[in-house]
Amino acid sequence: MGTILNPLYYAVSWVIVTFHSAFGLIFGKDGHESIKWSLSIIGLVIVIRIILIPLFVKQIKSQRALTALQPHMKEIQKKHKDDRQKQSEEMMKLYKEHKTNPLASCFPILAQAPIFFALFTVLNGIARNTSHGFLRGDLLLSAQSAKFFGANLSSTFLSADTNGHTKIVTVALIVFMSATTFTTQRQLMVKGMPKMDSSNNMMLQQQKIMLYVFPVIFAVSGVNFPVGVLIYWSTTNLWTFGQQFYVIKRNPTPGSPAYEELLKKRALKDKESGVLPEVEETGTTQIDPNIGQRQQPSKKKKKKK
Repeated sequence: MGTILNPLYYAVSWVIVTFHSAFGLIFGKDGHESIKWSLSIIGLVIVIRIILIPLFVKQIKSQRALTALQPHMKEIQKKHKDDRQKQSEEMMKLYKEHKTNPLASCFPILAQAPIFFALFTVLNGIARNTSHGFLRGDLLLSAQSAKFFGANLSSTFLSADTNGHTKIVTVALIVFMSATTFTTQRQLMVKGMPKMDSSNNMMLQQQKIMLYVFPVIFAVSGVNFPVGVLIYWSTTNLWTFGQQFYVIKRNPTPGSPAYEELLKKRALKDKESGVLPEVEETGTTQIDPNIGQRQQPSKKKKKKK
């Protein structure tokens, strides 16, 4: 396993060390080491999330494709309600035909898993005075002395040398990490997903599992995470929340509460500005479900008498 992850150790440590050097130009080479190392971990998050943007876009497209398939899925469920195996086979066939995947929302988390384990190993190496990748020599000694609100970046809640102050900082980060995980997932379910029948709906069941299970997993396993890893995961949760908020607000899924709110706001804005749909000649104003932008109705030319 070490041989497989070794290139990731170099990649993760290189990004962190590069940011540390860059912040050295701002804060000076011989000072503010704790700030520089903490910001370097946040810099790693930014790099990883920018790389994962195409995967995030694919996730959104897959979720919307599943939304469009809801009528077909209900048909299959109704047709094979007494045969669960046949129902699953038909569902898989439907997904394959439309090139979508009900597990697409897990892809960004799964894609970050190797980075997560690599960062975990690198930070544990700091605590054990073991070098990984480019984090060695003076850089390793500097990272060992780095702190976040008084807690060493390499310390965990269960570390033998962890004092009371470090435990408080660790617990605060674990609570924040779990809370942001829950809030981000709830934001998607409440605002970003169309209203669906909760009975036997795979996508909805998946979202519910992610809503309640993931925060619990993070809370329980968080006692083993170094402070630096807790900073990484908390920061990536904030990024996800902001990115998701932007998509839900600017390009909501058709049929979702956010989409209905967008329609109401635009209707109100048009009414206030005096731009009303011409019901007699062209019907109602239309909105492209793919991009969520208004398409102004074309006016018919009136014949001269």
